Amino acid sequence: MNGNRFLVLDGWRGISILMVLAAHLLPLGPQSWQLNATAGPLGMALFFTLSGFLITHSLYGNPSVKIFIIRRVFRIVPLAWLYFAISFLFIPTNTESMKALLFFYANWPPMDFTLITTHIWSLCVEMQFYLGIAVIVLLIGKKGLGLIPVLCLCITLNRIHADVTIAVNTYYRVDEILIGGVLALFYNSPKTYIVHVLERLNPLYILLLLVISCHPESGFLGYLRPYFAALLVAVTLYNSQSNLTKVLLIKPLSYLAVISYALYVIHPILNHGWLGEGDSIEKYLKRPFLFIILFLLAHMSTFYYEKHWITWAKRITTKT
Repeated sequence: MNGNRFLVLDGWRGISILMVLAAHLLPLGPQSWQLNATAGPLGMALFFTLSGFLITHSLYGNPSVKIFIIRRVFRIVPLAWLYFAISFLFIPTNTESMKALLFFYANWPPMDFTLITTHIWSLCVEMQFYLGIAVIVLLIGKKGLGLIPVLCLCITLNRIHADVTIAVNTYYRVDEILIGGVLALFYNSPKTYIVHVLERLNPLYILLLLVISCHPESGFLGYLRPYFAALLVAVTLYNSQSNLTKVLLIKPLSYLAVISYALYVIHPILNHGWLGEGDSIEKYLKRPFLFIILFLLAHMSTFYYEKHWITWAKRITTKT
């Protein structure tokens, strides 16, 4: 840990966005192998686990719902709404769909996304989690965080009951965030013998299980995807000597973590239009240009647009 930042978690965040971008923008192998369909869920499982961990860890240390909501809204909404405004110009949509996107409930039926807003389902899950956990802490206080393990298990059991290994609806997907909250509660609890086990586990074995669980043909292991993701993050948090943990500490991944939100929000719109047109060969020959433009826009968004909103939120909450 460096100050209030978990460097290992930054590494995982960098890897998670690389997995998502690769799944959406690159051919990862023969279609029959379904590697693109594996990389996307892999990246999102890691991302959601990190989100749940950091949010719960933050509320555990400072259970102020007002500060939490203000900072989360100012972190997520400005870029998302700017993206929506631009996307509506490219692909006009009806009023109901616009409201569902703007208020982050578009991942509930009828889920009327456009081609360049389908990825917003994950922001919907995030924002609904923020609202839910805020209400719990507001009503019960810090001890309400203790409900997170129960809620996580209930969502997983709901997936099993409905025979849904993966979906974008919050009621089928939020266990990937909640399990990160479970990890945060464990991290902030008195240390037990389990820590000694985690310190000795090889994270590469857990990574292999996670990859398998993310494959569309994983069967029952698909239900365990959130738990493998959380276990993998936990092992790298505690096992500082593993080769994988050392890789997570490299600076490029830390930079990717910083601009990851902008990369995620912006990338679909660049694949709409000239950069995404043509047959397979022509389209992928354009990919280097797409990535250059994407990273430039993400850098500018992070440091010259989002930064001001985040700073403003900190000033408001510091005064309160």
